[in-house]
Amino acid sequence: MTIWALSDPHLAFGVPSKTMESFGPSWEKYAERIAQHWREKVSMEDLVLVPGDISWAMRLDEALVDLRWIDGLPGKKVLLKGNHDHWWGSLSKLQAVLPSTIQVVQNNSLTFTAKGGRKIAIGGSRLWDTAEYSFHPFIEFQENPLARRKSEQELAREEENEEKIFNRELERLRLSLQQLDPMADLRIAITHYPPIGADLAPSRASSILEEFKIDYCIFGHLHNVKPHSLPFGTARGVRYIFASCDYINFSPLLII
Repeated sequence: MTIWALSDPHLAFGVPSKTMESFGPSWEKYAERIAQHWREKVSMEDLVLVPGDISWAMRLDEALVDLRWIDGLPGKKVLLKGNHDHWWGSLSKLQAVLPSTIQVVQNNSLTFTAKGGRKIAIGGSRLWDTAEYSFHPFIEFQENPLARRKSEQELAREEENEEKIFNRELERLRLSLQQLDPMADLRIAITHYPPIGADLAPSRASSILEEFKIDYCIFGHLHNVKPHSLPFGTARGVRYIFASCDYINFSPLLII
């Protein structure tokens, strides 16, 4: 079993008006490019991690079009909720309709067994924005043509809630990692938001990852990142891997 990652595909087969192609030439035919690279690299025995922002859909029935598209690609897939996955409901509702090759992490953990009996345990949580670190110097900002302009009052309320949301996500991260198989040979965490800054200095999220002896943490969320500017790396035993699809040229990234 080979493990791959590709985050933030932002699929829009169920809501074609929201295609990422509106963001410019770099996103042209992005779904076709993802599918081509995926089929070139990934085998049916492999595992692909997709940590968030899977679909632009607002309702589960719309998102199912995108989930079935993912199901049609080779390998098993593990999905995590991103900040734009508004269609994502309770775990029971998702599990009732998910295609057979897809599983999700939501306040739980998953275990896969590779040939030879090696166990791979996967957990995680979405996380959220935090004032602990910033990626502004690494991003070539451009206006989101799909975004609605927010009022000053809305922005103030969001800022006030960010710390509360982040703390809740830290608890969800801990809850998930507590459920990892204690006999696992490899321990992987997936988060949507980065759990650490580019300098790899300790953070509240990284301390939890270290506590549970995570080997790899894979995440996305950031877009328009300057090429090769965020290599991340290994810190205090955890290897941090940034896998937003536009940063990795819409091609699944080899993890292990």
